[in-house]
This record gives sequence, structure tokens and C-alpha cells, in this order.
Amino acid sequence: MAMALRKVLFGDTSRIFSRDWAQAHFRFREPHSDLAYALEADKGGTRAILMAVQGNIIKYLLFVRNTEYTHLERLCKISQKEQGEALAAALADSLWAAGEGQEATVCLISAATHFVPTTDYKADNFTERIQLFNFFEKAAAQKFIFDHINCFKSEGSKGLILFLYSLLFSRTLESYMPTLILMRRSNSQRNSDMMYDAPVTDLDITAIFCVWLHRVQNDLGGTTPHLLESSCGNVICTQVGSVLKTPKFPIWLCSINGMHSVLFSTNRLLLSDWKMEHVFHLYFYNGQRGQTRTAHLTVDTHSHHWEEGRRKDTSSPGKRSPSLEMAIRTRWPGATVSWNGTDPFF
Repeated sequence: MAMALRKVLFGDTSRIFSRDWAQAHFRFREPHSDLAYALEADKGGTRAILMAVQGNIIKYLLFVRNTEYTHLERLCKISQKEQGEALAAALADSLWAAGEGQEATVCLISAATHFVPTTDYKADNFTERIQLFNFFEKAAAQKFIFDHINCFKSEGSKGLILFLYSLLFSRTLESYMPTLILMRRSNSQRNSDMMYDAPVTDLDITAIFCVWLHRVQNDLGGTTPHLLESSCGNVICTQVGSVLKTPKFPIWLCSINGMHSVLFSTNRLLLSDWKMEHVFHLYFYNGQRGQTRTAHLTVDTHSHHWEEGRRKDTSSPGKRSPSLEMAIRTRWPGATVSWNGTDPFF
């Protein structure tokens, strides 16, 4: 099992995770605060996975959990226990989707070693001790994860790697091979001491993307965008169709200037009622420690950003728009975006 994991992730059993990956876990901001719902995400390959899980946490807190609170209160007024419940729900949802709605596998670290390393295998002192727990009901998987939530959110827990392993086993290792062959062909020229942040990130995000797209297609219809191999070894989407811009829930995992983040609305009807799209509110979180509160944006689709720019600053015709605004306009062309007093994220 350990050998198979290494070969799937790295193509070589002698390679191990970098220190950033080994130290990464699911770390929330302070309970009962403006960012109580939010995960902290460091720079590097781990950030993309954390922000993907962040989207599922927001979905659970806003649209699934039963609570008397409304709108942003659903995200802010949560305790440490409720943070754990939200994380368990988000992880279980991802694993259940990876298992195509039939099963989920949760991977934990046991005290006993289940694998004796060979000469061509480099031990990391946790992959050799993993134990798998299979579930055929989503609720049972969610309860199990919550009962062992510290295995994912405590410092030193290897929580992010455990989730990645769980995701791999939930979907079966064999199903990843076509994508991995494509990725490794373009990664073959990379420096051997880069510790493999890029391949692991690509693997997980591609997996989440494929599973999520499959679910969106079942709900809304649409066509799969073409996947191509890029020069840096990523698997990229060459075009974003309307089905990806209009998900079942108004939550978007964004990659802006190479940084992953989450954009969302608290109004579930936003994408199903065109009248809601005249003037509406979006919220943005980028995972960085420097962000102390959720950015609040007001989007007006009945005005024009180029006209507003001329009215406010006729002396700077070449003034560039924040990248987030440009991303929003791929969904709502020509919209004006107000940052409501927050300094724009460039």
C-alpha cells in the first residue's frame, strides 16, 4: 500500500513529501470571529487543496447546516466544536464524491508499522503506518471523521497528507494513472530537488475538479472543457464554459495570479433567478494571514466599469483593474465592482 501510494504520487518510491507538506494541517481562525469559518493557508502547493476544502466548508455552513443565523452570521458565529463539524462535513463530502457516491475511505495513522521498507523505499515514519477505514454511507464517514477530527486539524497530525491519501483511496489509485502519465511527461525536465509540490497539487486539484465537474454535469448539464498539458506540468482548462461559471451553489474556487482563493455569495438563489443578478453581494477569502476579515464586494451588472473609471479618474486611462474584478467579469461581463472600503486585491 505504501509502495503504491509513492508510485502514484511521485512515480518513485524513494521520494517523500517536503517539509511544508509534512507540517500542513487544517487550521482554523479564531472561533466566534469575523473569520471563524476560515482556514489558514500558507503559500505553496498545500494552498490549493486547503482552498478547495474551504469551498466545501462554506457550502456546509451557508446552505446545509440548520441554524437560526442568516447570511454571514452563519460563518462567523461558530464555536471550535462547530468548526470541527464543518471540517468533517467538508472532508466527507469530498471523499464521498471521489467515491462516486458509493463509498469513502478514510486514512489515519496507527501506532503499528504495517510495511517494512525495502532498499529502494525511503521511509517517512507515517506512510508506513497508515490504516484504512471504508464506509458505504456518507453520514457514517462524516461521523468517523468528526470523532477523529484532531487527526486532521492538530499540529503535527499530517492532516493534509491524510486527506490526500484518503482522497486517493476513495477514488482508487488506478483511476489516476492516465492523468499522472500526462503530468509526468511534462514534469520530467523539472529539477529533482524541488520536493514535488507541483505534481501533488496538480493531482489533487485535477481529481477534485474532475469529480466536481461530473457532479455539476449531472445537476445542470453541459460539456467537459478540453484538458491540455502546459509547459510547467500542470493540467489546465483551456476554456471555462457556462456550466463551470454557474455551479449548483454560488461558490467558486479561483486561481488568480497563481494564488488560490474562494469567492462566494450568501444568496443561494443568485444563480437561479436572473432578477437577483442586477445588484448583488459577493464575498472573498484568500487564505492569507494578512486578511483579517472577509472582503465584501457589491456587483452592479447594470452599470459599466469603463464608464465609472472615466468619471473617477480621467488622468489614468491605462489604470489596471484588480485581477479579482477581471475574474468576476468573466461571469458578469461589464459589471461594476465596489470594494466597500476594502483595499482591492491585486
